[in-house]
Amino acid sequence: MKNVGIIAGGFSSEYAISVLSATNIKNNFPKEFSTYLILMDKKGWSVKLDDDSVVPMNSSNLTFRINDKEVKIDVAIVYIHGNPGENGKLQSYLEMIDVPYINSGPLASQLSFDKWYCNQFLRGFGYKVADSIYLNDANQTIDENAIIDRLKLPLFVKPCDSGSSYGISKVNEPNQLKEAIAGAFKEGRTVVLERFLAGTEVTCGAYRSRNGLQALPLVEIISENEFFDYEAKYEGLSQEITPARISDELTLEVQRITREVYDLLKLRSIARVDFMIENGVPYIIEVNTTPGFSGESLVPKMIKQAGKTIEQLWQEIVEVEFIDLQSH
Repeated sequence: MKNVGIIAGGFSSEYAISVLSATNIKNNFPKEFSTYLILMDKKGWSVKLDDDSVVPMNSSNLTFRINDKEVKIDVAIVYIHGNPGENGKLQSYLEMIDVPYINSGPLASQLSFDKWYCNQFLRGFGYKVADSIYLNDANQTIDENAIIDRLKLPLFVKPCDSGSSYGISKVNEPNQLKEAIAGAFKEGRTVVLERFLAGTEVTCGAYRSRNGLQALPLVEIISENEFFDYEAKYEGLSQEITPARISDELTLEVQRITREVYDLLKLRSIARVDFMIENGVPYIIEVNTTPGFSGESLVPKMIKQAGKTIEQLWQEIVEVEFIDLQSH
């Protein structure tokens, strides 16, 4: 397995961030592999070569031509934020055309991608999540008073089945609720309203190596905006403190929960679990099977704090994942 295709782009508002993440992975991948940046959108598939030229790709078998020579992708890494990568659709397609990949599978991806369903699943196993209300119809009648009586203000409105950067609102006043719900439905087919958790926001990455399931150092997030939105994530409007300024006991607890969730959801490769610590109790916010990997993203900060390089991390991942693929 020498030719590795890192698939980026997709159909969501996070196309550009996906390309940045995939490019950073490609530039820091173990050197014994030939890596190719694959771009896909609704117009089709292509490969961006190292000289920035673009050649078409045959998406039925992941082959393309360079100087009249056919190149076939041996194994894929799906790094699309949002639809159709983070929700597992592309993984299902790769299985259909018999191209191996080292991401979380379709079920794990689809479940973790839907914020409401994933949190209800985790709640069923005893993990703490915010109280929430689920909306599945943009035209349904909303009892705003009942929502506010139950969840209080402020509260969060999020599209369930979209990425983690767009369509999210923090509602501070009753007259903001209807517009926030409408905005979330523009990004997703379903919407979740969540109780506001007041506390310290932290996030933890995890991956499997030859030495077992590893949890990375925690990053503490302090947004200069109302919450950790697109601007805070990608335009520098946040403080990201590594390691997080919480007790050793809480750090170990968050890392333990992260490893347990990784195992429970049967995740693969790198994943990230976001938490809000309220009154000393870690609440799971969401699970990310395709966490941001650009230069501004959180996981590279965790890797650096762990004393590793990005290349060393992917070396550890492929040592386990490629052996697993070859055994099947």
